[in-house]
Amino acid sequence: MFAVLQLLIGFVLISNAYLSPNTNENPIVTTPLGKVKGAILTTVLGKPIYSFRGIRYGKPPVGELRFKPPVPVDRWNHVYDATKDGAICPQPTEPNDVDIASEDCLLLNVYTTKLPRGHHNPRRPVMVFFHAGGFYSVTGSSRWGGPDYLLDQNIVLVTLNYRLASLGFLSTGDRLAPGNNGLKDQVVALRWIRDNIVAFGGDPNSVTIFGYSAGGTSVNLHMISPMSRGLFHRAIFMSASAFGQWPVKPHQFDLAQKQARILNCPDDTSANIINCLRTKPAEELGNSLPEFSEFGFDPILIWTPVIEPDFGQERFLTENPIELAMKGRFVKIPVIGSISALEFAGSAFNVILNDTLRKEMDEDFERVAPIAFIYERDTENSKHISRELRKFYLGDRPLDNSSIPGLAKLYAEGVTGFGVNRGVKLLAAKNDKPVYYFRFNFPGRYSHFYLPGTMTPYGVVHHDELIYLFYISPVFPRFNTTSPEYVMVKKLTTIFANFARTGNPTPYPNDALDNISWIPFTNRNKEYLDIGEKLIMKTNLYEDRYSKWEELFPLPSK
Repeated sequence: MFAVLQLLIGFVLISNAYLSPNTNENPIVTTPLGKVKGAILTTVLGKPIYSFRGIRYGKPPVGELRFKPPVPVDRWNHVYDATKDGAICPQPTEPNDVDIASEDCLLLNVYTTKLPRGHHNPRRPVMVFFHAGGFYSVTGSSRWGGPDYLLDQNIVLVTLNYRLASLGFLSTGDRLAPGNNGLKDQVVALRWIRDNIVAFGGDPNSVTIFGYSAGGTSVNLHMISPMSRGLFHRAIFMSASAFGQWPVKPHQFDLAQKQARILNCPDDTSANIINCLRTKPAEELGNSLPEFSEFGFDPILIWTPVIEPDFGQERFLTENPIELAMKGRFVKIPVIGSISALEFAGSAFNVILNDTLRKEMDEDFERVAPIAFIYERDTENSKHISRELRKFYLGDRPLDNSSIPGLAKLYAEGVTGFGVNRGVKLLAAKNDKPVYYFRFNFPGRYSHFYLPGTMTPYGVVHHDELIYLFYISPVFPRFNTTSPEYVMVKKLTTIFANFARTGNPTPYPNDALDNISWIPFTNRNKEYLDIGEKLIMKTNLYEDRYSKWEELFPLPSK
């Protein structure tokens, strides 16, 4: 009888929480919302990954819920099938794309190598990733954010989708669409994690949010949003911030009007715009992205977070991010901020090697520059800024091939670098916890931008550090322990996991991390870690260039 009871208890535990990786069965966990069935993947070192993909955290934002704040998902009574990725949110897609776009995309993925068993719960630190993509593209799916590298660290990883472009960021300045729904999606996902992650062996009291580009901006915004308080405990923002020079407005009614015109809707009132856009297929909204370009592929940032007017709704952003940071009104936690060495250098090639774009920028720089480098437009101050930037980066010469290095730096600073640098300085000034700063400068074989006509990287550009954090299967090979890239995979995942566990990315010197002791940034020491072939502490990152931006975009007077 005792033996039979033991077997029955064992079966219940296995079916509810854990299955041996040696079986062909799928792991099943029991969450407060219901049971979830996953699948088994493997890390680079051969560990089994218990993966639960495509879990719905919000109700499908369709019909009357389109352009509305997210609604948390209800409980379910069946075993939820989370064995494969769900849909990506609507964005431009090709007919032969493997990823299926659907408006029913408020989904997340959970990965762990150790599930609860019996009374034992590993309660590992949780890392939550907000994907890049300018708030109009990309996804949290495993094809683009594979866990193969990070899961060799003892963490729980969560990746997620959030609504994009007009579907996520339509803001008309009134109660019909106050804005920021894509960011509110992220908040609902964080609340889901708080309430459910224990079932996957995660610790809801040790959550690190990290994001890249638009995801990095999202991280900053969660630090100042009243909606996000208490949902995370450490933060990493990479290659973008909410503290740059781009204007933060109370609405983007002009974009709503443009979206309406593109899809043959009336553009006169919020009600007419929204009522008509609700009748359009989500695919049409997603595929309309190219219509928003104004100069080549620019502006790189189109839909932005807005300062929401108060209509009695739960507001995500209540004041200007820079002013909130200057007042110290952000959550005081350990933070890492970073850039890549060359950031958006590829955009310079796109302009200079295109006769039409080069001529347009050269002859109409005062109009084009604010579009490309994302600052105020059509003012005397804007024209002054444009003239100063051209003189500083490009001199008085006509644009030609020799302009590429200067224009590459201008794109790097304008789109991401200056904002990150200012963000690190603002947070360090008012944070009572450490703020770390790094430049990613590792010259690998692979990159997100190669010299035209070659497979030779121009340098270390935007997104390149993600190559060593995630397996990005549509674009790059899966590295193994004999790949030249594995040394950086090990370093970067170790640094991030250390930070998630302790709040210190280098808690003790060791050979794997070049015996470095990472010194936090202050506005006096200006220390940063240069992550190249070796880890080296340096000071004054691009200070000569960033000081020009500080002169042209002074902080508001207190």
